[in-house]
Amino acid sequence: MVPHLVTALDGPINELEQRILESTPVIERWFRLEWMEHTPPFYSSVDVRNAGFKLVPVDTNLFPDGWHNLTPEMLPLAVQAAMAAIEKICPEAKNLLLIPDNASDQEHLRNLLQLQRIFYQAGLTVRLGSLSNEVNEPTTVTLDGGEKVTLEPLVRTRRRLGLKHFDPCTILLNNDLSAGVPGIVEDLYEQYLLPPLHAGWGTRRKRNHFKAYEEVSKRFGKLLGMDPWLINPMFNSCGEVDFSQDQGLECLRSNTDALLGKIRRKYKEYGINEKPFVAIKADNGTGGLGVMMVRDAKDIDRISPAVRKRMATVQAGQSVGEVIIQEGVLTQERIENQVAEPVVYMMDRYVVGGFYRVNGEAGADENLNTPAARSVPLAFEQGAQLPQPGLQPGESLPNRFYMYGVIGRLAMLAASYELEATDPEAENYD
Repeated sequence: MVPHLVTALDGPINELEQRILESTPVIERWFRLEWMEHTPPFYSSVDVRNAGFKLVPVDTNLFPDGWHNLTPEMLPLAVQAAMAAIEKICPEAKNLLLIPDNASDQEHLRNLLQLQRIFYQAGLTVRLGSLSNEVNEPTTVTLDGGEKVTLEPLVRTRRRLGLKHFDPCTILLNNDLSAGVPGIVEDLYEQYLLPPLHAGWGTRRKRNHFKAYEEVSKRFGKLLGMDPWLINPMFNSCGEVDFSQDQGLECLRSNTDALLGKIRRKYKEYGINEKPFVAIKADNGTGGLGVMMVRDAKDIDRISPAVRKRMATVQAGQSVGEVIIQEGVLTQERIENQVAEPVVYMMDRYVVGGFYRVNGEAGADENLNTPAARSVPLAFEQGAQLPQPGLQPGESLPNRFYMYGVIGRLAMLAASYELEATDPEAENYD
């Protein structure tokens, strides 16, 4: 049962939304067959932009933070999905070791507490093992609301990783490995480590993900008889870029200009009266770092020193040497008259909820993932009518939660393609 949202975008249903809603049986069967062939990431979150005429994922996180932003109504969905995910991996599991990143801010700790709560209700004992050298004994942190989070030092034996008097079947990383893979989590042949190490930002590249997503969107577009551009952000990429030394900027200019030209042609085809723009992002980045918006290739020559510095490094101080140039997509969502974008959360192959990222200091054509952003949980309407079989074309009611879930699952499927193609232990790995 898919609930309706109290949606931020409450305008009339558009052609794209109508096509998706009226194809629900076809879509669900297609996903079901895909998951028979491919393994979904253990968990993921997807940033979605809804321009009205176009609905796309703009980022896919395989180590999602922010689980505390899910409402209590969403927790049963997350618990059921967690049960399904664990049963596939280690049905007899009793203990789960959760490894966070080294951040100690209240938001990250609330996220960890929520994950503990989800897996506890799924039937697991969950404890937190810290990678930080500063955690050399059990350390309890009290949150503002009085709840407590306890971090413990990891204990590594020859083939297993755990805590003192705690031997887990499964280890779940909530650390995106931006700084690389710590040796303590390598070569764990007797335990399940999720997500796999090659999903971390130390090796993962956005261009591989969106190349896989492009393939998924083409197949999905053919299924529904629609232009895949309506759900796919076009992109180019550049390697060997150094913003601090002005190196590689010619590649950036030429690829930006070419992509802007493609967007203009698509806008003309669909009669869209908007100014095209692109998002230039660190290919290995996350957390909203290493991102800038460009509306003209000539703007690259006028990048300020502050922007150059911001683009030169990303999370964990990693330098930016490769970038992806992604088609910019407007967001027409609004919460309290502030620009917003939905973030969809998934576990295994199931959509379990999400939130709106709201930014009162950003425009509809800007990056919202900045320090000024806040999270507003997606709220469900009470007693809303779900899509009914037998509706005639044009009779569907808006249900953006389903739409966002479809786009989120397409991105999740692309992530499964991506991880299969980049798995160093796979036969087809190049």
